[in-house]
Amino acid sequence: MPASDKSAAPDPIIQLIVFRLGQEEYAIRIEQVKEVTLTPDIARMPKTPSFVKGIANLRGDIIAVIDLEERFQLREATEELAAHTYTMAIEAKDYTIGIVVREVPQPLSVPQSAIEQTPEFIQEANIHDKYIEGIARIGDRIIVVLDMLKLLTPAEIMQLSTPAAS
Repeated sequence: MPASDKSAAPDPIIQLIVFRLGQEEYAIRIEQVKEVTLTPDIARMPKTPSFVKGIANLRGDIIAVIDLEERFQLREATEELAAHTYTMAIEAKDYTIGIVVREVPQPLSVPQSAIEQTPEFIQEANIHDKYIEGIARIGDRIIVVLDMLKLLTPAEIMQLSTPAAS
């Protein structure tokens, strides 16, 4: 029977895009990222949450640009975004959004087994926020893996979709 153990499926490799928010490292699956670019000019939109920086023209598409550091409350209120930031365009079924990051995001390949489930107490604390897919441990690094398609609530998606539709 030991021969069947050797025929077990190999550990699949997951491709991630790693970026910093505050002092921590976060990642999303590469298939959720459409592109990474220098942040274009952003036009503020009225009556949107403070973490929504506004809308931008990204290669002819008007997208909402959001600041995850502000959304996750990882930046001091007095601290401003740097003059030059990068935007990751995230494509969902019904919308495309831009995520502002301070540094160029880096690709990283990790075995599926390196991504652990989110600890139960964190899942319970964020009962409405199921956007944490897991925690990747790579040596001394701890990287929070996000599911960007679950990041916004349906109400927030409707709020962001309305300006583009009109």
